Amino acid sequence: MTNENNADSAARRPPAMPTVNTIAVGDIAEVLKAGLSDFLRAPLFGLFFGGVFALGGIIIALSLTTWDIPWMIYPVAIGFPLVGPFVAVGLYEVSRRLEAGKPLSWGEILGVVWLQRQRELAWMAFVMLFVFWVWMYQVRLLVAIILSRSSFSTLDRFIEVVFTTPQGWTFLAVGHVVGAILAMVLFSITVVSIPLLLDRESDFVTAMITSVKSVTSNPVPMLGWGVFVTLAVIVSSLPMFLGLIVTLPVLGHATWHLYKKCVAPE
Repeated sequence: MTNENNADSAARRPPAMPTVNTIAVGDIAEVLKAGLSDFLRAPLFGLFFGGVFALGGIIIALSLTTWDIPWMIYPVAIGFPLVGPFVAVGLYEVSRRLEAGKPLSWGEILGVVWLQRQRELAWMAFVMLFVFWVWMYQVRLLVAIILSRSSFSTLDRFIEVVFTTPQGWTFLAVGHVVGAILAMVLFSITVVSIPLLLDRESDFVTAMITSVKSVTSNPVPMLGWGVFVTLAVIVSSLPMFLGLIVTLPVLGHATWHLYKKCVAPE
């Protein structure tokens, strides 16, 4: 009876908090190189997931034009990559299989992605979409507060107002500061948590705490990675999101290897 009680207690005991490793700046170059290697080893998977993400950005941009709010394309282009880590789940699975020497098949990869709707990753998707919603809401709020006296109905007019008027400069400064804070928060809670949830049975709160600990324990390399990812994604988004077809898979694969360096094995 005692053995049964001990077994029940062990089954109810929450999993231990993952151990966070210390990494160096040189590790960032290594994970980026590993990410490029994974992309070249399985390019079709990378181009597929990168293409899906780029197509989503294009559809959103065209929808905003159809709804006569084309000026929203700029803030959407800045905020849309916030949900990139969740889209990269399929890329994490590809890297995991390459690392384990397992064969790659479309059915198994897409099946793993589809299965995540029943796991803790679904909660992480909600968190990321909520942050994206906050970003879009604060953009509309700043437009109402700072640019309320300006008139613009086209993207060209919006860019002219933003870049050539004192009100526009204020809007840019405040908007980018707020955006940087939101991006930093989202980066901290997702950079490790999403590949961790794919890799292990863990709850999303534990995964977010582990992710934040990875950033706070390795501030210089992790913040450097965050800045690099942000700049790479922004540059890749400029030609109608098309650059993301290649950039996203390379960064996604690299993020998997970053997770493996930051979090000790179970």
